[in-house]
Amino acid sequence: MAAIRPERLLSVWEQGARRHPIDRALLLYALAAPELPVDQLADAPLGLRNAALMALRQASFGRQLAAWVDCPACGERLEFTLDAADLPPLPSAAPAPVEVAGIRFQPPTSRHLAQVVAAGDPETAARQLLRASAVAAADLPTDAAVLGALLDAVEAALDAADPWADLALDLQCPACGEASEASLDIAGLLWDDIDAHARALLDDIHTLARAYGWTEPEILALSDARRAAYLERVAP
Repeated sequence: MAAIRPERLLSVWEQGARRHPIDRALLLYALAAPELPVDQLADAPLGLRNAALMALRQASFGRQLAAWVDCPACGERLEFTLDAADLPPLPSAAPAPVEVAGIRFQPPTSRHLAQVVAAGDPETAARQLLRASAVAAADLPTDAAVLGALLDAVEAALDAADPWADLALDLQCPACGEASEASLDIAGLLWDDIDAHARALLDDIHTLARAYGWTEPEILALSDARRAAYLERVAP
């Protein structure tokens, strides 16, 4: 996979800045998988989407991935770095539906996430996602306790079938010792990288335009090395 070109990076940054995170992830997915029809992206399994975004991130920004999470017990910020080699292998095909208690469930998609975005709490969202992913929602049990047990079993089955859909990290806080689990938001981390690089690139464009009178397209046409060399020459 090729790295994001500077002019494309600025275009995607401009388009995605005001989008909902789910829509922004699909914008990035379209960039990572240009061979897929745009109207099919929302129905692709989350594992395929996330794996494509990770491949794009590696090609554009390297294998090392800096992340952080706040300890749920004491609030201490835990900063850590992941290497792509520490993550599961990238999937080569879409995961198959799973069957639990005689009911078939599709791997969750971006469209499924959009259907539960207005849920008031995680438990409600999980139950709505269970219903959205069921091939035949009418087959789901109505008893709350039975449905809760089914939810746990389906989550385990889907995690096994599509591990890239929701990558979980086991962490331990060095300040209080609390053990916790955190989801790796690949789309969010990729967007943070794009945002930071876009802002830095705009600063470079501003500096070179003032110094030489060049237009944005002329500056973006320069290689990274030549752009850096000119920036060195106009630095105060």
